[in-house]
Amino acid sequence: AAEMVREKLLRNLRDEVPHGTAVVVETMKEHTARSGEEVLDVDAIIYCERENHKGMIIGKGGATLKRIATQARGEMERFFQIQVNLKCWVKVKEDWRNREQIMRSFGYN
Repeated sequence: AAEMVREKLLRNLRDEVPHGTAVVVETMKEHTARSGEEVLDVDAIIYCERENHKGMIIGKGGATLKRIATQARGEMERFFQIQVNLKCWVKVKEDWRNREQIMRSFGYN
């Protein structure tokens, strides 16, 4: 799921920003909705290195983040064959690519 979100970041943003991003899935939980359908809840955090990058990822009125999340959710629904509720947050972790401990916490070795 994290790679699906990151791919949409790469496709929707200018060259500079996506390479300074990491996506971490905080929770991924399946449950039955009131309608009886199975639903997958996914909470993802998009980390970037600078505050101005955060603004670019979110976009005016949240439009860019909404487009990225909508595209990622559609891909997840096709892949998992289940309805997906995707929530994305954007947080700044300055200079994370040069800090080994943070890189490991994001799943990079």
